[in-house]
Amino acid sequence: MLAHSATYVQKACAYVTRGGSEVLVFEGPGHEGLQIPKGTVESGETPREALYREVVEESGLATFGDVERLVTDVWTRRESPPKRYVRHFYHVPVHEPRDSWTHTVTGTGAERGSEFTFSWLDLGTNARFALDLDDYLGTLTGVDADGSGAGVAAD
Repeated sequence: MLAHSATYVQKACAYVTRGGSEVLVFEGPGHEGLQIPKGTVESGETPREALYREVVEESGLATFGDVERLVTDVWTRRESPPKRYVRHFYHVPVHEPRDSWTHTVTGTGAERGSEFTFSWLDLGTNARFALDLDDYLGTLTGVDADGSGAGVAAD
């Protein structure tokens, strides 16, 4: 039997926050649980560049506060054949008055044309996120009330 080497896929993940107490979430197709804007880092792109592109494509938001990298990890998507995600998590503060909205995904990816309905979730809420995307929500507890990342832990 041949040993399979793992596939590693770079992902950019955005904890978009409002007012230091809420995180942007949506329920997307193909996954059970809440999601955050995220996506694959394309060839020639840095994780930070992918983050900006993915947030715009998936949510329509395009104006951000000071973006801060939180942590990078390796997460197992599946065991056989082995597939791992190298996940780059960022804190993305925004000033967004809408409490909810629906956005049609842009870009060239498989989700293009899908409609995502966004809303805000209180950071203190214990909710189940798809793909373990809630792993680092606890790092946001130090976010200042104005949405700045002054208290956000960095890796």
